[in-house]
Amino acid sequence: MSAHTFPAATIEGYPRVGPNRELKKALESYWAGRIDAGTFTSTAHSLRVDTYARLRNLGLTGDYAIPADVALYDQVLETALTVGLLGGDADEVPLDEEFALARGNAERAPLEMTKWFDTNYHYIVPEVAEAGRFVARPDRVLSLVAEARAAGHTVRPYLVGPVTLLALSKPAEGAGNPLERLAELTESYRVVLSSLAAAGVDWIQLAEPALTADLQVAPDDRLADHAATAYGTLLDARVGAERPNVLVTTPYGSLRAGLDALTQAAPEALHVDLAPATLATDPEYPRRVAAAVGPETTLVAGVVDGRNVWAADLRERLTVLESLRDAGVEKLSVSSSVSLLHVPHTVAVETKLPVDVAGWLSFADEKIGEATALATALNDGTVAAADAFARSDRAVRTRRESHRTHDEAVQARVAELPEGAVQREPAFAGRVEAQKSLDLPELPTTTIGSFPQTAEVRKARAGHRAGELTDAEYEAALKEEIRSVIDLQERLGLDVLVHGEPERNDMVQYFAELLDGFVTTEFGWVQSYGSRCTRPPLVIGDVSRPEAMTVEWARYAQSLSEKHVKGMLTGPVTILAWSFTRDDVPLSVSADQIALALADEVADLENAGIRIIQIDEPALRELLPLRSDARASYLDWAVRSFRLVALDAKPDTQIHTHLCYSEFGQIIEAVAALDADVTSIEAARSRMELLGDLEDSFTSEIGPGIWDIHSPRVPSVGELSELIKAALVNVPAERLWINPDCGLKTRGYAEVEPALRNLVLARDLVAESLQPVK
Repeated sequence: MSAHTFPAATIEGYPRVGPNRELKKALESYWAGRIDAGTFTSTAHSLRVDTYARLRNLGLTGDYAIPADVALYDQVLETALTVGLLGGDADEVPLDEEFALARGNAERAPLEMTKWFDTNYHYIVPEVAEAGRFVARPDRVLSLVAEARAAGHTVRPYLVGPVTLLALSKPAEGAGNPLERLAELTESYRVVLSSLAAAGVDWIQLAEPALTADLQVAPDDRLADHAATAYGTLLDARVGAERPNVLVTTPYGSLRAGLDALTQAAPEALHVDLAPATLATDPEYPRRVAAAVGPETTLVAGVVDGRNVWAADLRERLTVLESLRDAGVEKLSVSSSVSLLHVPHTVAVETKLPVDVAGWLSFADEKIGEATALATALNDGTVAAADAFARSDRAVRTRRESHRTHDEAVQARVAELPEGAVQREPAFAGRVEAQKSLDLPELPTTTIGSFPQTAEVRKARAGHRAGELTDAEYEAALKEEIRSVIDLQERLGLDVLVHGEPERNDMVQYFAELLDGFVTTEFGWVQSYGSRCTRPPLVIGDVSRPEAMTVEWARYAQSLSEKHVKGMLTGPVTILAWSFTRDDVPLSVSADQIALALADEVADLENAGIRIIQIDEPALRELLPLRSDARASYLDWAVRSFRLVALDAKPDTQIHTHLCYSEFGQIIEAVAALDADVTSIEAARSRMELLGDLEDSFTSEIGPGIWDIHSPRVPSVGELSELIKAALVNVPAERLWINPDCGLKTRGYAEVEPALRNLVLARDLVAESLQPVK
């Protein structure tokens, strides 16, 4: 073990898809067969090496300042393969096998996928068997170290830590709690660390965000005990020569019991999240950290907010660092609070943002500048970082004084709202009776909203944006696509139709572009999972709706069919969860403002003759605080904002909602409290497991997804029939809807048409079996 000093400035992680989404394009080209494995591997290699050079040029010049937190699909999947949690007894897992675990193939379904803590990133959930050897595969990280060295970079290998890896896994069928195998897995990590030490690696990063959360798999104190055991083994001084120095990172919140567990284990460096949002919920955290960290451990202070895009108040952030030093922390480095994976690459390429707004922003590259400036100021004084501090002062002042942030009319309307919970009338039972006039069949079929965004649709949108298509020509192209989507659904026999959303580039950005109080970026891409990227809008001020946003498209679609066509809205919580939000007002304030804007849209849709309206809230679980004592207040305002949208809807207007890719057991009461008439939820990958969480109080109709649209597989009629039957174990037929897990935007028609045909056929088979024998 080397005594190599930890660098003065670093980051917890960095975006890996590339500034121009190079990894996304290479992945999709490889999966489509347009490039071979060699070309794909070469492209990924070039992206990694270019990223290391970029980070060095941005100021991460010290050895091991650059984290090699790279992954071809997902860091949890990558770590699970490296330490042998996945991959069986094979010494090497081929590329196609790795992608089959993530995406499935013709022979098997993919592993489950869910949200990474309280972010919009999705990770692959490993399944852990009761027994079986964990085969360490250190070559996966050794090759990364070697390629970086060949290009002149000394990078810090990254793995998800053993406690977090098991805490986020699920047991294979018949197996116990994955954490029961921690001792075995720790030995596999020992093998990897020993191999790195033999290769001359001085530092490795092990990420343990599970220690900042209250998880269902184990309470906080039990996770802390697991951490003490695992790191007591990994950091044992008797085997010190067989491992690199260890940086343990703890992003996404503050440590509680885990703080003592980790500081007593005494890794060579410990990263803690000291972002403003973390300190707002735990103001005593810096003091507790300073008191706990020993003199031999470098404290890596995550004072640069990696979750949001606002320029840091460097003077305020410096006071946090100085308070740690004044409290006796001897070894102190500066870092981002979390991985910069959650923000775009750089503001510098955004030429269409309002100039003043651009000056308020800090993306990944700018945050590295903030971290290096703070490190310089901490060690050499603010004069040495004068330019950075001047930019920070200007950003803080001009944003506070800007007319863009406050709208008195919006604030007055919110002030008139009743306090506390609101309730739609009549209650659900009365609405069910009123909605019988919709004349829907038993086990009605529908989709979640979007249909494939074809090359023709994207070309028309790009042409309109570039001025090559007039407004009339663009509208005609979209109406032709809507007509095609309605015709397809009619042919397939779906019961409740959608217009397919060809006018929407994204389910949040579309609304952000039409609501006051938002701005959008051109190149602000953020990885959601695998090759999927989103471009989150920015909430910069009070939110209002200048005019109707969806009504004319819904009216046109409804004119094409005698069947009901759903109006499609994105709910207030999801709009906030998938945007970069204000840090100068509580989220609940923005949620109420967005809810009022959407309530106006509901009224306009009803007036246009739309009788079924879906208010999507796929991100409801996503914003759930990681600590249990903060969850009740969040769920109160989140549920309230949804109810505000539908508060004045007519009794015979059927309100749907949709939630996806989250563990709903913790919030099932809140999902029920939304008081939607129909709730559709992701359920295919878990094979209806979550339906067991439904309680008697959950009275709405349910649409558990039976087709996992995030996999390219086309499920068979038999497979879909079995999932419907599994759903019927927990949901009576009169309350069950049949639908996919999520929208179909990312799929192609070659998959969508046969899959939806099989979905309808499966419903027909099961419905026939439910009929009484004559």
